[in-house]
Amino acid sequence: MRAGRSFPLLSSEVKGPAPPGVQERASDKLWFACLGDGIYRSGMRTLVVGIGALGGTIGTRALSAGLPVWLATRSAGSAERLRSSGLRVSGVGGEATASSIPVAALGDYAAETFELILLATKAQDALDCAPFLSRLLVAGGTLLCIQNGGVSQIVAERLGGDLVLGGLSNLGATMVEPGIYEQRNAGHLLIGEVAGGGSDRAARIAAFLSGAIGTKATANLPGAVWSKLLLNCSVTTLGALAGQPMRRYMTVAAGPPVFRKTYEETLSVALASGTRPERMIVDPLPPGWPGASAPAGEHAGWIAEITATYGDLKPSMLQDFERGRQTEIDFINGYVAQLGQKLGVPVPMNAAITAMAHRIEQGQLRPHPDRLDDLLRTVA
Repeated sequence: MRAGRSFPLLSSEVKGPAPPGVQERASDKLWFACLGDGIYRSGMRTLVVGIGALGGTIGTRALSAGLPVWLATRSAGSAERLRSSGLRVSGVGGEATASSIPVAALGDYAAETFELILLATKAQDALDCAPFLSRLLVAGGTLLCIQNGGVSQIVAERLGGDLVLGGLSNLGATMVEPGIYEQRNAGHLLIGEVAGGGSDRAARIAAFLSGAIGTKATANLPGAVWSKLLLNCSVTTLGALAGQPMRRYMTVAAGPPVFRKTYEETLSVALASGTRPERMIVDPLPPGWPGASAPAGEHAGWIAEITATYGDLKPSMLQDFERGRQTEIDFINGYVAQLGQKLGVPVPMNAAITAMAHRIEQGQLRPHPDRLDDLLRTVA
């Protein structure tokens, strides 16, 4: 690395030579910046797109840790508000803040390039903006999609697997207000190749992002996606429809049977697709699966493991209902219902859940524990 070279650091530049022994490795797309007091940090020039609960939490912790990260919002107005207010995360993992925010509307980055783009928007927004983002990547750069369901697979099919990595998160995060976030659990971000298999780039990106949040690489991303989808379909969506977290809706008479039916349908579709879900929070196969009668205590213990992690989290879909926003239901239970029909797997509960979520979006229903009774009557 040449002495006197200018190195971009967030929204400003710091001039000066790198310390002895630090070498620039263009093949790894590494970037070095002086952080003050002679400390240099390496990393990938990264753009975080979507500064909601998950993207905001990751972006704040990354900036606080000194990683070379820029943020992209939907509009110039929202970017200006974040610049004025700063960012703060509290809760599990400790507090992190960032006051000098390198943020702009997504369109303002048209002339910029990045080694890594972390796409943290809602599913439909991710599909809409992915082609534009692919043009912001340097040669060999990576678009990391961390949406629920099959979004990373769809984007990879459209743009090519050489550009796209898949990711999923079990971080429980809430946006209290724009720029203010609360992390509710000690979850992590899982990264891997969309088609599965070991990957040096997934390991390298996971190592880089681990400077900000818990991150792991996996050789079985398809299995991990289905494990998350199992919980999204049966924990998150049902909590959104019921208007309460899992620990509460499982005390309603209709809660356990609706949960069980939804989970077993989703698992049947996963296995029929040729993918075996990977163990994450719990064994994805319930005790006694398939068909055997497991002791009641074993099944209750399995449910208790799920509840211990997710039982008190407010579903993000419920937050969408409350704010009048379009949900990701078509990429969660709707995705399972569509694929189940294609594979010849009965999916009446997932289909009924999808239809009910759309009715709530349209203002025809409201979230309430009675919605679970409605589902039982519909599917009976």
